[in-house]
Amino acid sequence: MILFPAIDLKDGKCVRLKQGDMGRATVYNIDPGAQAAEFEALGFSWLHIVDLNGAFAGRPVNAGAVDQILKSIAMPVQLGGGIRDMATIEHWLARGVTRVILGTAAVREPELVREACKAFAGRIAVGIDARKGNVAVEGWDEASGIPALDLAKKFEDAGVAAIIYTDIDRDGVLAGLNLDMTVELADTVSIPVIASGGLSSIEDIEALLEPRCAGLEGAISGRALYNGRLDPKAALTLIESRKNA
Repeated sequence: MILFPAIDLKDGKCVRLKQGDMGRATVYNIDPGAQAAEFEALGFSWLHIVDLNGAFAGRPVNAGAVDQILKSIAMPVQLGGGIRDMATIEHWLARGVTRVILGTAAVREPELVREACKAFAGRIAVGIDARKGNVAVEGWDEASGIPALDLAKKFEDAGVAAIIYTDIDRDGVLAGLNLDMTVELADTVSIPVIASGGLSSIEDIEALLEPRCAGLEGAISGRALYNGRLDPKAALTLIESRKNA
């Protein structure tokens, strides 16, 4: 299981939102590159980045901050937010992003996902962000009316590298992961699933290591790491010990 530390970018700074609300942002670091380097030094093997302004604007906004991060670390990066066309996908993959995450584009232009997966095998993920089981788009600002499970099934044969499933109502409020829905999603499709939204403590890591979560590729942690609710070394040590058990 991979634990992905999250860097959410708003106006060039590392922030965390509550339930996707841009008006409820807490700034944790004004230097994204330094934050990324700190995560790498702690032993994390992947980094999750979201361009929050880009998700709302429909185009990259925090490109400078993302470039700063890419120059500061060697570990692989997955990036989402405002990636809506092939040119932007190609740009970020050429800049050093390991895989890009398509969210709104997966709903609005599913053929783009398929085209990108063919062109860049293993480097395209789909972000499914949901409220009460239904997908939200445009920076979580608009309900699509599409059940998350139905959207996931659309890409079963597309070659998607991973699905990042975020429970918006739990995101940034330390309420615990929605493992029931995430595991149901993982059991429904053969695509690897990453849990996101609400991870709050070492108990959540323990839950992720239970047999029923064996189909999950990993989980994303943001606020719990920044405010000290989750000790990164303890979490990574626990994951490693279960790997070797």
